[in-house]
Amino acid sequence: MKIKRHNEIIELIKTTEIGTQEELLAQLKSKGYDVTQATISRDIRELRLTKVNSNGRQKYAVLVNDEEFSDKYVRVLKEGFVSMVSSGNLIVLKTITGMAMAVATAIDALEIKEIIGCIAGDDTIFIAISATSSNSDVMNKLKKLTRED
Repeated sequence: MKIKRHNEIIELIKTTEIGTQEELLAQLKSKGYDVTQATISRDIRELRLTKVNSNGRQKYAVLVNDEEFSDKYVRVLKEGFVSMVSSGNLIVLKTITGMAMAVATAIDALEIKEIIGCIAGDDTIFIAISATSSNSDVMNKLKKLTRED
């Protein structure tokens, strides 16, 4: 059901100018999907949708793996990063208060192959590292991204 809903969301945003989660929710309900706003929010994050300008208004669009977007994610990481420590197969990354979700989304979008996933609170992110990877290697990659050039 989730894959079908995700495909429907992608089709809707390609064919309709949808600018809010409420508009997307209404469109999906009109197509027979029984979803909540929380589900829509999760779907938007999982599908990596972004907002773009269209005729003077914001609308959702599918995020492409593009250098411009990578730069934006690195900027978010740099702006929110405070510190990080390693513990087991986790990296605990501290951010500026309120920035953890944005930074975690940026880290996920950067698709660092050793990172399995992130869980974000308000100012803390738990980053799970694959068992075959080294925390120090991932930490070095993240440090490199947060440095000013």
